Amino acid sequence: MANLPIVQFEKKIIETVEQNPVVVIIGETGSGKSTQLSQMLHRKGYTDSGIVAVTQPRRVAAVSVSRRVAQELGVRLGEEVGYAIRFEDRTSERTQIKYLTDGVLLRESLSNPELNQYSVIILDEAHERSLNTDILLGLMKRLVGSRASNLKVLITSATLDGEKVSKFFSDCPLLTVPGKLFPVEIFYSKERPTSYVESSLKTALDIHVREPEGDVLIFMTGQDDIEKLVLKLEDKVRSLEEGSCMDAIILPLHGSLPPEMQVRVFSPPPPNCRRFIVATNIAETSLTVDGVVYVIDSGYVKQRQYNPATGMYSLDVVQVSKVQANQRAGRAGRTRPGKCYRLYPSRVYNDEFLDVTVPEIQRSSLAGTVLYLKSLDLPDIDILKFDFLDPPSTESLEDALKQLYLIDAIDENGSITSVGRTMAELPLEPSLSRTLIEANEYGCLSQALTVAAMLSAETNLLPNRSKSNEKKRKHPPLDLPDGSGFGDHIQLLQIFECWDENDYDIGWCKYYDLQVRGMLFVKEVRKQLSQIMQKIAKGSSDVQANQSRKGHQNYRNLRKALCIGYASQLAERMRHHNGYRTLGFKSQLVQVHPSSVLQPDDDGLYGSYVVYHELISTSRPYMRNVCAVERQWVMPILDKLEKLNVSKLR
Repeated sequence: MANLPIVQFEKKIIETVEQNPVVVIIGETGSGKSTQLSQMLHRKGYTDSGIVAVTQPRRVAAVSVSRRVAQELGVRLGEEVGYAIRFEDRTSERTQIKYLTDGVLLRESLSNPELNQYSVIILDEAHERSLNTDILLGLMKRLVGSRASNLKVLITSATLDGEKVSKFFSDCPLLTVPGKLFPVEIFYSKERPTSYVESSLKTALDIHVREPEGDVLIFMTGQDDIEKLVLKLEDKVRSLEEGSCMDAIILPLHGSLPPEMQVRVFSPPPPNCRRFIVATNIAETSLTVDGVVYVIDSGYVKQRQYNPATGMYSLDVVQVSKVQANQRAGRAGRTRPGKCYRLYPSRVYNDEFLDVTVPEIQRSSLAGTVLYLKSLDLPDIDILKFDFLDPPSTESLEDALKQLYLIDAIDENGSITSVGRTMAELPLEPSLSRTLIEANEYGCLSQALTVAAMLSAETNLLPNRSKSNEKKRKHPPLDLPDGSGFGDHIQLLQIFECWDENDYDIGWCKYYDLQVRGMLFVKEVRKQLSQIMQKIAKGSSDVQANQSRKGHQNYRNLRKALCIGYASQLAERMRHHNGYRTLGFKSQLVQVHPSSVLQPDDDGLYGSYVVYHELISTSRPYMRNVCAVERQWVMPILDKLEKLNVSKLR
């Protein structure tokens, strides 16, 4: 701890915090801001009058940083130092320093708008510009102005974006803490490689054979690339002549890794051994890995982008911004002078890279955000004029308002409904929380809880069958339940029910090639959702509560609840073929994703109407996770669409 740059600035930081309600701290990556600021404020006595909260945009960071701080203070994690992330809360009555994701703090503010339990709120990693952090910035601006007590707000950023934040908070003080300890030499490639995976492999091996000791951090775009490169590296390193170079350990690092695998990255390697850490942009700023001397930067990042005009998500591999490239390079200078190998020419960096990353608020669906803002009940909030650091487009906000109106979260005048209030309290996207509320009315809450939990897994639970042909699709391998022909939501329900009947046996998951960790997460999420719904539940939430004794059922009530929950995600089949037209604001032609278990009738045609969990654009527009619904349930929604007047919804 003593050698972290921020420690030398403790006196200055505390003085500035004491004299100002809001302080922006620009601390370069590795300055120690994430672990040390909370401890400084704790030493100064700020935890005597409330909790010191530190928000993180990523769950991995909230967990690993809180673990580190608990270690440094010599306390048990979950006692004086704890963390809270979606679906997991490890805090207690005694907690004084609390790390939490920005989304969790937003939800806490619904039940306690003044956030009175906190004496200090630190918004960490604000440069990542996550959607929730951006909203928290607007909220803190209001709170500092209105909260009678002496709330202190610190905003940290690893980049000069801090100046913009300081202006946003009426030119509040801005402190800069240096972080990069040693110079980093940057090497550019002459051309963009045809394959950045192959080029990374070659560069990594060159470093391993030619360069002195020091770990290598390689930035890839996602889990698939990482797994590919890890396998290739292991293969190549094994085939090197014994004794020609030091030993090597190759470790992946991404958000879907189980915690025990993530922790390995923080343990030093055995003597005379080099570590290769193959990571996503999670290692850019959120997590600092000691011992890295060489960085290989592919120059790409995987970004989820939402198009409000089409309601479609795409997961695109895009070029990083200059800010991201500089963050990546800086990772090589923590231990001693380092080297960064950029797999792109300098002209690409200078001419093509954006200066800063596009804020998430400008490339996401804002339905959940707008629902949150509406439920704050602030009399002077006009959604289109909320004080954002970078406002989203009017089109995005209007798209969100229309979605919320169709699922009854707001009325035709834009006021939040009682249904909308209940939805805002659930840690789910609006379509799923609406489904749960409706299922509760129809007596099938237990089934809906299972579906919502399965769709919240954020990972592909089922074996990958998207390349399967029609024949295989009708007979899934190893006879996994097939959704009774009604589609993917029903299949997900049936799979979980089967697992429940098999006493949650992990061997059962492995036998059917289901992702074990994902399924265990689903089980935990379902338990949490059941507890949250308990106060309004009209029936049992036990997994088998809605099982039909006849063995066959048409899942009518559940499908009806899904139709109401997904009212803004409906599609109608074309008359003579299996293409669908989305119903809504801007109709477009889409297809059922090849991995779907939706079954056609004897004429080879799918049902007339389906709801879909999301639209994704890959080689063409696909509906992913679809469920058949009936015309009579769809008609009232179409009537609502006719009457919709977006200017009243604001």
